[in-house]
Amino acid sequence: MDQALPISETIPGVPPRRTFAIISHPDAGKTTLTEKLLLFGGAIREAGMVKARQDRRQTRSDWMKIERQRGISVTSSVMTFEFGGAVFNLLDTPGHEDFSEDTYRTLTAVDSAVMVIDAAKGIELQTKKLFEVCRLRNIPITTFINKVDREGQNPFELLDEIADTLALDICPMVWPIGMGGLFKGCYDLRNDKLVSARKPGEDAAPHDFAIPADQKAQLDEDVELIRAAFPAFDQQSYAEGHLTPVYFGSALKDFSVRELLEGLVANAPPPQPRESDTRVVEPGETPVTGFVFKVQANMDPQHRDRIAFTRICSGKFTRGMKLTHSRTGKPMAIQAPIFFFAQDRSLAEEAYPGDIIGIPNHGTLRVGDTLTEGEKLRFTGIPDFAPEILRRVRLADPMKAKQMKKALEDLAEEGVTQVFRPMNGSDWIIGVVGALQLDVLASRIEQEYNVPIAFEPAPFDTARWIFSEDTARLKFFIEVNKSAMSEDREGSPVYMVRNSWELNRMKENFPELTFSATRERR
Repeated sequence: MDQALPISETIPGVPPRRTFAIISHPDAGKTTLTEKLLLFGGAIREAGMVKARQDRRQTRSDWMKIERQRGISVTSSVMTFEFGGAVFNLLDTPGHEDFSEDTYRTLTAVDSAVMVIDAAKGIELQTKKLFEVCRLRNIPITTFINKVDREGQNPFELLDEIADTLALDICPMVWPIGMGGLFKGCYDLRNDKLVSARKPGEDAAPHDFAIPADQKAQLDEDVELIRAAFPAFDQQSYAEGHLTPVYFGSALKDFSVRELLEGLVANAPPPQPRESDTRVVEPGETPVTGFVFKVQANMDPQHRDRIAFTRICSGKFTRGMKLTHSRTGKPMAIQAPIFFFAQDRSLAEEAYPGDIIGIPNHGTLRVGDTLTEGEKLRFTGIPDFAPEILRRVRLADPMKAKQMKKALEDLAEEGVTQVFRPMNGSDWIIGVVGALQLDVLASRIEQEYNVPIAFEPAPFDTARWIFSEDTARLKFFIEVNKSAMSEDREGSPVYMVRNSWELNRMKENFPELTFSATRERR
């Protein structure tokens, strides 16, 4: 089969970077795989076993109290480790669809993704949605079909489902020998060898485990069929998002985890060029550029910290350097940048394209902000989405109105919710994509700000940002619909929509206006 291309370096003499996200439907084993990757990278000594609710020990990537209580990821985490001569920046994203906004924005900061699929369930709805986002952004996908040690679908049927549902070419890399109770191990199709469970720290896996004669015959037949029916791995086709290499394995039992990492070192793309509003920024350029794709408040509640997750796009960043904040035009001295390991941190003395650093600040940096060494540009493609659930906020203690305002603004900046201020002066309205976000919002405001809140129905179904080059017509629309108008946290006008019929009527009556379900962060 074709050999992998050698790993490439963005900056000569600097270890190559592999910045990738893990995406999946809930319960496909994403968090378990994340922790096994960290184990093989030597970043942790013991993985947290994913168990239900309170019986579940805390995993390294799920650090919020509500995450530990519910056994789900509700915010993206960043973890850095080394393997095979490369530096990995791994972004573990929420699988639950109610937190898809966080995942969508996180995908703007990666160069590739690993798609985790449950061998018993195949392609699930959220997996398909996240894949479509990757396709829109031309993000190459590596597929890890997990839980082959449990009863699951026929491997060939799984490959057909991926090919048909996602319109991808398939290249099997590691194949299961049996499934469920008959599972014996895996076969490395690239190197033509048997692979048993490979523990962290092992340079090589034993290849001489016994396979019953009937399974050996089935394996030989499967391999022959794979060679005839599926294309060889093609680097360009993978990089362009047309082909996905597929690894069958078990994250829990350490099957194919090391092979997956080796494949990412060999084949996953290095840091890629980034689009801005003025030009394409190449990673090998000397001036430092980067953009904020996420803001996390209160990772350390005792210090009310505020960390801007920043993707370095070009140049060599060093601690203490001054960068220009493009939105305000003001310089910022980055004195205490950090590298992440979930909730843990270390001081970042230097960083290179592909790296994710955290910049502590007090509300200066927002999602979508660009940092440069002086050039006036703004990286594009970081969206806000129209909320699907709108609620009024009810405050239990009116004396805490100021604290509530601060909490809502902080968490809106972070992306947990959107906040709308009605122009007629009525109560604040918050907007979320999914109902579970409401639970997270209430829990975090009470835990982190000591402000109990509740929600009441709002008389609106959704919201639309409104734009128009005809400023007079826009002003007229706002005046005649004042009771349904709000401003978002940046002061942009937002039309609160009662139902789809009303929205369609307004579009007909005001064709000069654009009613948008998305808004690019500026």
